[in-house]
Amino acid sequence: MPHRLALRGRPGQIFVYSGRSILITNLDGEVCGVGSEGFHVDNTRVLSEDRLVVAGRPLDAAAVSPVGADASLAYYEVPATDGVPERTVVVEVARFVSEGLATRVRVTNYSLAGAVRLPLAWHLTADFADTDDTERGERRVDVPVDVAWDAAGARLTFRSTHPEIKADTALTLAGAEAAWDGSALRFALDVPAREVVELILMTEATVAGRRHAAPPASFSATRGSLARLRQELRDEAPRLRTSNAMVQRAWDTAVEDLASLPLGLVEGPAAPIAGLPLYQQFFGRDTLTIGWQSLMAMRTPLRDALRANAAWQGRAIDDWLDEEPGKMIHQARWGPVSQVGIDPFRRYYGDWATVPDFLIMLGQYLAWTGDSATLRDLLPAARSAVDWLERYGDLDRDGFIEYRTRSPAGVKNQGWLDSDDAIVDERGEVVPNPIATSELQAYAYAGLQQAALVFAACGDLGFGARLLRRAHRLRRRFDRAFWLPDLGTYAMGLGPGGTPIRSVASNAGHLLASGLVPPDRGRAVAARLMSPDMFSGWGIRTLSRDHPAFNPFSYHRGSVWPVEQATIGFGFARYGAWDDLQRLARGFFDTAELFEEARLPEVVGGIQRDGEHPHPGIYPDSCAPQGWSASAVIQMVQALLGMVAFAPSHLLVIDPHLPAWLPDLSLEGLRVGSADVDLHLRRTGSGATRFDVRRRRGHLAVVRQPPPQSPGATPWGRLAALVGSPFGR
Repeated sequence: MPHRLALRGRPGQIFVYSGRSILITNLDGEVCGVGSEGFHVDNTRVLSEDRLVVAGRPLDAAAVSPVGADASLAYYEVPATDGVPERTVVVEVARFVSEGLATRVRVTNYSLAGAVRLPLAWHLTADFADTDDTERGERRVDVPVDVAWDAAGARLTFRSTHPEIKADTALTLAGAEAAWDGSALRFALDVPAREVVELILMTEATVAGRRHAAPPASFSATRGSLARLRQELRDEAPRLRTSNAMVQRAWDTAVEDLASLPLGLVEGPAAPIAGLPLYQQFFGRDTLTIGWQSLMAMRTPLRDALRANAAWQGRAIDDWLDEEPGKMIHQARWGPVSQVGIDPFRRYYGDWATVPDFLIMLGQYLAWTGDSATLRDLLPAARSAVDWLERYGDLDRDGFIEYRTRSPAGVKNQGWLDSDDAIVDERGEVVPNPIATSELQAYAYAGLQQAALVFAACGDLGFGARLLRRAHRLRRRFDRAFWLPDLGTYAMGLGPGGTPIRSVASNAGHLLASGLVPPDRGRAVAARLMSPDMFSGWGIRTLSRDHPAFNPFSYHRGSVWPVEQATIGFGFARYGAWDDLQRLARGFFDTAELFEEARLPEVVGGIQRDGEHPHPGIYPDSCAPQGWSASAVIQMVQALLGMVAFAPSHLLVIDPHLPAWLPDLSLEGLRVGSADVDLHLRRTGSGATRFDVRRRRGHLAVVRQPPPQSPGATPWGRLAALVGSPFGR
């Protein structure tokens, strides 16, 4: 009999969030100051306690749930006390988050016996702790807090008196006359029989001089500009329909999560949050990856991610920040630890992947949108990024980019696997810097190619040709230096002195996604990644199960990342490794089905799938929703469809290979450039996939072609596929 599971990341918490603000409660909907509970704005906890008690007793939670991303609704029973019969008084608590927080409390007396008087205490505290510290369970910055109560205005204010932490929280109560006793607002509430009494508590915070206003306390009201942006993002996404309920749920949840995650930055409002609750700040590489993987569904997140990354681009040499001219940012956060300079993350550049990723995503944005106006605005940033690769990326001038960390508080590993212990040699020992990881070379190769297309499309053919020559030289050098014939895969990287790191890892899948692997070797690399030591049945592990450093619940030494499964799936499709892709996709969607609402968390365990392990577990600190776990769903569907867009040529190329478990799929309103189409795909009895263009608006040809690196993509095969395409305009 099959197991029915409903796992979730952070199983003891509920999140309500919008932009850079998040309310974290326990499962009873309360903020009791435990762990990371609280209302956080700009990585600062501006409310650390928020709970109602009646006659000194907590309310009895009956039902507590988020309502979308930015609201929640809870029902409580008032415990029986003197004058309150059992199960007669219900308290409804609705929370609404925009930049600030609004809480609406409705108390209903269902008693037939008459009015009740409820002695209420609303416990409220603010500690202005750094969000990262609340997660760690430590306090690196002690913030003294002044408290002021204005009885006439029913306004309670908490204010930081730390000289460098400029923050305050103002709470205004409406609906009752209260008194402040030093720890709670206390008041008596008289509720007539069969009547409702309503209270409103508005919470507004000022952090680093920026005021965060509370929204309307209503489900029907629009909660600011981000609410409108979220609806626009939902409207962008094509409607997917399939008889496979597992894939349908995963797609619907992914689209909803992606629409809920814009950060609301001035530089690019739709640039997405990396993940909740830990990563509610700007991460350069994450925003670009999310935008790229979700391009088939929505284009605005990548546009704004590109703009924001360009705005944050490095301008000077600063060792503390690991900054260099032209380098793209790793992260920017606003919490107290960063404000006072304990860490450099207020504006930190310790990431070698973001620069080539920026160039890749420029090309991909062009391919799907044809938006040359945006690209022309970004050309100076792109040229600076190319200059950085040439001037700073290759430290020893061996033709490969390798990272090092200059900041004493910086990040050690600055590629895809960025935890301190992620890069290990075959003995399990951490490899010292500098390191040229294999996937960074793949990103550089793809970045040069994609940037070449962008510059050529914008009229600079000479510079584009120069970049293509650099990419060609890198490809030639790479295979000789990184290929390990005895292991049947590529080295994880080159350590100090150019020594190959002989660890079998998932990095090789990124090489396939970039097209860096020769066509005659691509399927062999795919097969190696799908070997039992790498493929758990749920996904491809970051590190081989046979490696001495393997740990299925580590961050990067054997865990399974949904985002990486989609990138690898994209690579499998690129090399025509369809059987491997279908197995990988099945494990991916089976994993999604294990979780509530089919919401993939940040990282799952690398435990082998078998009869004794009906689920793989989860990395203990995994975020959910996680932006690039949501975008991974979009890209995995794209991989199964073998879909590539060329908007400047008004062309959509597909080579769909639906598996037996996904016999049909429709996309309504798929956008390429200024055109959009409805596609219907179905698997035939012979196992082939046929497709029809059901509706077309605008100028777009839909053409069937084998993938570019497929060994079987002969000229005759391409011609036959072309003839069989319903490519009428």
